[in-house]
Amino acid sequence: MDRTPTRAGAARPAEADISAVLTDLLTELRPAAQRHGQLYGRLWDELGRAAAGGKRFRGRLVVELHDALGGTRRAAAAQVGAAFELLHVGFLVHDDLIDHDTMRRGEPNLAARMAAAARAGGADEETAHELAEGAAVLAGDLAISLAHRLVATVDAPPDVHARLQQLLWDTVFVSVAGELGDVAAALGLQDVSLEDALRIAAEKTALYSFQAPLRAGAILAGAPAALRGEVEAVGLALGKAFQLVDDLLGVFAPESVTGKSALSDLREGKATTLVLHARTLPVWARIGADVGRVDLDEGTAAVIRRELARSEAPERVARQAREELASVDRVLDGSALLAPAADVIGSARAVVATSLEGALTHVRAAA
Repeated sequence: MDRTPTRAGAARPAEADISAVLTDLLTELRPAAQRHGQLYGRLWDELGRAAAGGKRFRGRLVVELHDALGGTRRAAAAQVGAAFELLHVGFLVHDDLIDHDTMRRGEPNLAARMAAAARAGGADEETAHELAEGAAVLAGDLAISLAHRLVATVDAPPDVHARLQQLLWDTVFVSVAGELGDVAAALGLQDVSLEDALRIAAEKTALYSFQAPLRAGAILAGAPAALRGEVEAVGLALGKAFQLVDDLLGVFAPESVTGKSALSDLREGKATTLVLHARTLPVWARIGADVGRVDLDEGTAAVIRRELARSEAPERVARQAREELASVDRVLDGSALLAPAADVIGSARAVVATSLEGALTHVRAAA
């Protein structure tokens, strides 16, 4: 999904347009941030660093679906795509804080870098940690607010503008519900079934990563309501499959692949689909006492991975992911309305399917 044909047939990179919007916005506001002091300037720079990373996957879905459906608002699509990238940044910064992670994309994350800056300025470890936590909360808030600013200022007719505003609000509202459910489940504050886990995944990941960006592209292209509904159904299935794959990667893939700690999910005791399946199998008697230990070391984690890999749990998760991908195929095969978007959706499906096969490779290695 690197390039999408324009209506004139020439290839134009969506990623470049989205990156340009982000660069212009962050550069424009940087002097104002610096006027509020050196520390705020540093926070703004770290936010810019966080926004510069990633593959622009969500933003590209907005632009590329808009283009595939014959849309004529390319600049607006790039701006909305950039808004989804900033929303993603804000969620990641907050998610790392909730999970006590210090790495993102293979590098120290925003909180860790702000802690390092505090220590370099003479702060002790406790003070540096407290500053890092506060900075992460505030930086995530900034990113989400900037996403709202981009959508609020997009050049589009009033009806399109209203739909986009509602979509962004719904996305934040539901994603917060999913994140809270995820945290509560990890803390053992509520029982979670497999159905609950998929619902939480849909709320936490599917909406903002797939459903909402695809729906935004359709809205900007002026797609009819029936087509928007089919786009949303496809996005939901892709998002569920994506989260199921992430459940596998979070336990079995090394940090060099995921860019974050390979111990995090096991230490947090997250009630992922993988763990929920494992709880119903004999393997849980061998690993259950160690999953969720805050002092879990790599040696014990390796034993947990081996036991899990040799159980039925990973294949059950993979089977669920394949079922979601199959539902995408059924919608595409049965819809004439989605035909122009088949390449874009098919590319997104291929990304998830490839990730699934990669995850299973790590499962086999752990066994």
